[in-house]
Amino acid sequence: MTSQKPIAVGTNDSAQSQAAVLWAARRAHRAGLPLVVLHVVDDRWVAEPYPWFGTLQQAGEELLKTAVGRLEGAVPITPATELLTGSVGGSLAKYSKKTSMMVIGSGSGHFGGSLADRALQVATAAKVPVAVVGTQDLEGRSGVVVGVDGSPESTQAVAFAAAEADREGDELTVVYAVSVPDPIVDAGLTPATLADLIVDEDRVVLSEAVAGLKEDYPDLTVHQRLETDRGPVDALVGTAAGARLLVVGSRGRGAFKRLLLGSTAHGVLKHLPCPTIITRTQAAKNAI
Repeated sequence: MTSQKPIAVGTNDSAQSQAAVLWAARRAHRAGLPLVVLHVVDDRWVAEPYPWFGTLQQAGEELLKTAVGRLEGAVPITPATELLTGSVGGSLAKYSKKTSMMVIGSGSGHFGGSLADRALQVATAAKVPVAVVGTQDLEGRSGVVVGVDGSPESTQAVAFAAAEADREGDELTVVYAVSVPDPIVDAGLTPATLADLIVDEDRVVLSEAVAGLKEDYPDLTVHQRLETDRGPVDALVGTAAGARLLVVGSRGRGAFKRLLLGSTAHGVLKHLPCPTIITRTQAAKNAI
């Protein structure tokens, strides 16, 4: 462990955020890291000196006490709490600079689309890996799944996922989804030949993604999965349906540089199959 920065988890007392707090507490305990439970009072629409703003803050403090109280007897950890003000996504993303990982619930459909308003905002702007946790039953699940596409972000995602799987005694499945040309494509080759060439090239990309893992983790079982019938989001969501964890890079090979969150990461979070960690290249040395 190279960093003693805490794991932080945001809560609003929804079922998803309750699951996120428990997941974060268990991870912090296993990693020997401090845990901070956060709640954000959205004060952007409040103008002082409205007297009920203090009521909102008091309610937030009570919510944090309740969230921490639920951990008693479940996880042997004593978390700190902190009440933030401002926009929820922006405040949590800003706070992430103080942490080694930010954890957030996947959101719900209430009050207008929540995932885009919360988890996606944090995953887009945070400076550290972001774990998004839903309410799926994790009992009996095993294995870590990671998506690759040859980008630097996916290379880091594989490194993060391999360390995670090895530490927890899980198997690692590395997934690469590619598009094989439609038969109407004419490249001077027969469609079958062209498709075979592309698949062969992509097998090389997949092999390169796992190169060196055996040396670093000799006891780790690694499965390589090349998907030609499904797009990246469907392939990852389907493969991770029974997994303990899914890991995805924040931005893939095809993403515009101005986009902080790639379409694959965005799509996976919208169809969350299991706890999912979005990694970042700038956080490579802080992986936990």
